[in-house]
Amino acid sequence: MGELTWRRCKEALMQGTMVTAATLLFGSLLTLLAVVTVKGWQGMSWAMLVRLPKSGSYLGGEGGILNAIVGSLLLAVGATLLALCLALPVALLLQPDYAGRTKFAQFLRLLLNLLWGVPSIVYGACGFALLVALGWRACLLGGIIALTFVELPIMVRAMDEALRMVPKAMKEAAYSLALTRWETMRHVVVRQALPGLVTAVLLAFGRGIGDAASVLFTAGYTDNLLRSLFDPVASSLSPSFSCSTHPLQKCSDKPTPLLLSCSFWCFWSVS
Repeated sequence: MGELTWRRCKEALMQGTMVTAATLLFGSLLTLLAVVTVKGWQGMSWAMLVRLPKSGSYLGGEGGILNAIVGSLLLAVGATLLALCLALPVALLLQPDYAGRTKFAQFLRLLLNLLWGVPSIVYGACGFALLVALGWRACLLGGIIALTFVELPIMVRAMDEALRMVPKAMKEAAYSLALTRWETMRHVVVRQALPGLVTAVLLAFGRGIGDAASVLFTAGYTDNLLRSLFDPVASSLSPSFSCSTHPLQKCSDKPTPLLLSCSFWCFWSVS
């Protein structure tokens, strides 16, 4: 009876610890969202979402963040498409039918896991050094390249896990019908793992559209809509960063509605 009572006490203690931790976590998140919503809703307006910044916008004047919304979409969509073109072949290469059981595949998985944990500001600094070496200025293409390297490890590892979850019996059935490895991957494995692949793309897109450090170095900033890949482009967090560091009170009060609108736009885009 003593051992059983002790085990029940430990189970109750662990359950209480988990419930407390979950309550603190979700409570902090809800508190943050409530503060941002309450303070930001007063400054929200439809004009802020559909108008470009004016000359005095960041001095407390009128103007919107349309340039930041469009720029964030262009950066995230471009980086996601480029990362998809690179991630899917690498994920297929990591499968057991190709190089999945070799030491090279193990090393590549380890490298991707390490790159996943690299701060995005490191990618931004490396991208900025590349732009300087090429003689380019900060532009949309530079931001897309930097964001591609931010999204690539996430997309490859998520796709790798989705492809590895395909039942082995389905591939063996395809081989018994005289399908080649490429035909099996294309017509059986990829189709079966399509929901997981789409999830991997959405995860990478969400990571890209919410990133700020890498694009601040490589994408630059502009109050206008861009005309080419080599023009600077604004991101969704650039207005908040510019206003939050401004000494004027009426300007520093603007980041909360800006952050609210940017957060809403990011959540809506990912969903």
